[in-house]
Amino acid sequence: MKPSAQGPAGTGTGRVRTAEPTGSAASREAVAPVRVPAQPSASDMDRDRARGAVEPAGAARGEHTHSEPPPPRPRALVQRSSVRGQVLDALRTALVSGKLRPGEVYSAPALGERFGVSATPVREAMQQLALEGAVEVVPNRGFRVVERGDRELAELAEVRALIEVPVLLRLARTVPAERWAELRPLAEATVRAASSGCPATYAEADRAFHRAVLALAGNDQLVRIAGDLHRRAQWPPAGAPAVRGRADLIADAHEHTALLDALIAGDQDLVRTLVGEHFGEAR
Repeated sequence: MKPSAQGPAGTGTGRVRTAEPTGSAASREAVAPVRVPAQPSASDMDRDRARGAVEPAGAARGEHTHSEPPPPRPRALVQRSSVRGQVLDALRTALVSGKLRPGEVYSAPALGERFGVSATPVREAMQQLALEGAVEVVPNRGFRVVERGDRELAELAEVRALIEVPVLLRLARTVPAERWAELRPLAEATVRAASSGCPATYAEADRAFHRAVLALAGNDQLVRIAGDLHRRAQWPPAGAPAVRGRADLIADAHEHTALLDALIAGDQDLVRTLVGEHFGEAR
């Protein structure tokens, strides 16, 4: 597949554009904007050299030169892995917010055109999403967003509960109150994120709070596996409203603060009740 054209030289800014699925106008909807620094091309460097903007050979060896303009500051090159990471973050945000719709096919060149990058980092990011189960490869077309049903989301919620609930209840008995108090800013951040009404912003704050809670167990594998399940549980199902409503997000966020209050107070019975309610539904 031919890489798409870059944006204006030196800017590297753009907005993700979804590819048009066959027989549908859904993909005309823009995905969240993203800013990706552009790398200097060979032609840019040739032009700079022709204008005398490239440091002469003598200066490169530390020799004094005459009648030469001072060399410009070196332009930092953005590694492809960095660009891919930014694209991956933007695509994950688009999944949570419903901008990438379940069942629709999106091509890497079309998305790359909006990023102002070639199709390569987009394709690499999509391959990562395929490994995570968010999309599936459609040969010669692109990537289809996986359609999830209520059963799959219920199964994800059940597995999350089986992993997180016992750990949290154990931590409630062993972690001192002052350690729980250190998580107050993260709990309050989920409330602010929920109040914004942006599901992607809330999803990030929600994962950060749960990740910090589980990190108290000192088990990196636990944090990684639980985080992956949590991310997958946040993708909207097919045939349902694209995003959770603001009131639903706020209610979920206040469960975090209520749970933290109970943990700080050492109220084991209340902690057990609140944990059961928080994991009682697909999040």
